[in-house]
Amino acid sequence: MNLTSTILLITSLLSSVLALISFWLPQLNPDSEKLSPYECGFDPLGSARLPFSLRFFLVAILFLLFDLEIALLLPLPWGDQLISPSTTFFWASLLLILLTLGLAYEWTQGGLEWAE
Repeated sequence: MNLTSTILLITSLLSSVLALISFWLPQLNPDSEKLSPYECGFDPLGSARLPFSLRFFLVAILFLLFDLEIALLLPLPWGDQLISPSTTFFWASLLLILLTLGLAYEWTQGGLEWAE
């Protein structure tokens, strides 16, 4: 047996044993607090099915979009080590311009206004 197959065998056995232990170990004793919709100890005062504003989701999507932009631009400082750093900076600038135009469009359409 070589080292790779030994490590694979050990990790497989360990994960199987831990999965079986986690299946049988927890105590399933439901009581009134665990069966209630809120485990904080308070009785619910109103409906839990209140609708969210669509503007909330729009702002959340915009946040994720610009968070993704930061993740895409994060390796940019290492781009000057490539064979053609000008190409890297061109594509990064194009991405920034595209996202800025999208933000300007949302702004002019009133998509960032929270209150109507």
